[in-house]
Amino acid sequence: MPQEPILPGRSFRLRARLVAAGFCLLCFGGLAARLAWLQLADNSLYVQRALGQQLQDTTVPAGRGRIYSADGALLAANASCWTLRASPREMPEEKLELAAQGLASILELDSASLLEQFSRRDSNDCLLRYRVDRATADAVRDFCQQNAITGIRINQDTRRWYPQGELLASVLGFTNVDNAGVSGLELEYDSLLAGQDGVVLTAVNAWGYTLSQSYAIQQPPVEGSSLVLTIDTHIQRYLENALGYAVQEHSAAARGVGIVLDVNTGAVLAMATTPAYDPNQPRVVYDPAARAAVNALSGQQRAQALQLAQQTQWRNKAVSDLYEPGSVFKLITCAAALDSGAVKPEDTFVCGPYISVAGTRFHCANRKRHGVQTVTQALMNSCNQSFIQMGARLGKEAFCSYFAAFGLQGATGIDLPAEPAHSLYYTADRMGPVELASCSFGQSSKVSFIGMAAAVAAIVNGGRLMRPYVVAEVYSPSGELLQQNGPTQAGQAIRPETSALMRQMMEAVVVSGGGQKAQIPGYRVGGKSGTSQKLDSDDPTARIASFVAVAPIDDPQLLCLVCIDEPHSWTTAGGTIAAPVCAEVLEQALVYRGVPRTAVPAAPALAELPADGDSLSGE
Repeated sequence: MPQEPILPGRSFRLRARLVAAGFCLLCFGGLAARLAWLQLADNSLYVQRALGQQLQDTTVPAGRGRIYSADGALLAANASCWTLRASPREMPEEKLELAAQGLASILELDSASLLEQFSRRDSNDCLLRYRVDRATADAVRDFCQQNAITGIRINQDTRRWYPQGELLASVLGFTNVDNAGVSGLELEYDSLLAGQDGVVLTAVNAWGYTLSQSYAIQQPPVEGSSLVLTIDTHIQRYLENALGYAVQEHSAAARGVGIVLDVNTGAVLAMATTPAYDPNQPRVVYDPAARAAVNALSGQQRAQALQLAQQTQWRNKAVSDLYEPGSVFKLITCAAALDSGAVKPEDTFVCGPYISVAGTRFHCANRKRHGVQTVTQALMNSCNQSFIQMGARLGKEAFCSYFAAFGLQGATGIDLPAEPAHSLYYTADRMGPVELASCSFGQSSKVSFIGMAAAVAAIVNGGRLMRPYVVAEVYSPSGELLQQNGPTQAGQAIRPETSALMRQMMEAVVVSGGGQKAQIPGYRVGGKSGTSQKLDSDDPTARIASFVAVAPIDDPQLLCLVCIDEPHSWTTAGGTIAAPVCAEVLEQALVYRGVPRTAVPAAPALAELPADGDSLSGE
């Protein structure tokens, strides 16, 4: 007979229930504790993830700070524009083709490409066109309203606007499609000009559609700081007009450079590289010859040529390029030799058929034989042989020391981008007799245009090497002065007594020497010409014609340096084609600044004074 099963006792069942209840309590208690921790103590991560799913943020671009000239002219500002975007998932399926064709016609885009973008129904955002004008934005808005097309967003934006057009283009620079600085002051001061973008947060559903009861929280944009420059637009126009005419008249293949400095402060009053471009349309090649050369090509060759032409026209040669200063550099050699005592003002030098240095023969330009000359006459005649003798008396150690004292070894520190950190020059340990000879009259070294201008300013202002600068003041959007830049002395190049003597010699060059075309009625002018050979050029005839002029030379105020790079004209002499540009610019600037005209001393009776004597000639 089968036995009956033994059932658990009452106490056992009670214990089992208690164990089960304890287990459930432990599990649910742990979950509750974890949930409480996540909700109360460690909720930041999940709050952000939730907001990211529930809110859509839209950036409101900040306007860049404005740029003003020293005379108050507006040089760079912001103009209203509109950026067009599409949300394909919000566009009606049956109207995609109509939208693609209509918008392609208005925006000058490819309709097939637009239809392909609109057909991606999982997309919530695609760019149609950056920064269009009001007329285009209105045309898109009207088209969408008339055809009941949704999903097209027209967002107000800002774009950079340069009301003066080409004026000061190479100094101002321009911005890219993201409104970030690309070159010039726009790049150098981008962090101050950029401002802070605003944000609009809008509630959306799980599919990314804006909710009908949506709300927006706006963080307003903050405009960038504004700049006030040392540049005076009147002087800038004088320089650009005169330089542009000279570049065109003499067919300069490698553009022209002009700089006007306040010799006592280092403030840049004007700076130009010609031909220039319009920063409102920086990618358009404005030089007709360069544009024609680009358009004559096709395919990859055209693309490369276009890129090179654009980069060339954007380049501010006055700051970014190094050049052979030629005979303008004789001012440095002369000042160094007099300041060191290696040469006395009354010393004389002999210029014969040639001078031999370590087996190398050096001639004066056009094989001139100037005979016996004083220091002043050597400068007036721009006599290569005399300056070779001065350099030899000075010696390579002292020569290199003064080269550094005039700031010519490295960057000036001007507040513009792309200035080379180092010049190209011989150090004393690498300089032999031949190198010293050629360097003494302005060959075999390459310095920046702005560096040479600053060095000559030091020669006439008492020997003070002043750091060039372009921005005078920085203001907040509310008008608060944030930063003020002023004159900064970088060193003492020569003694004031030497500077006074050099001013007299520079005036003699203009009164009766090779710089006579720089004379200005009623103003005393000092200067020096230069016609340097481009030793690294494939063209052995390539020259840089230059002139530096200072006025009034008895009370120096303004310096003008003009360089015509690779002129193709009846002459390449700097005293002939660059000096008149300096005279024109300085005369207009002095009259504009209210400097009175005075009587000019009569020309002294001196020996043979040729029009120019700048070129290198050696065997």
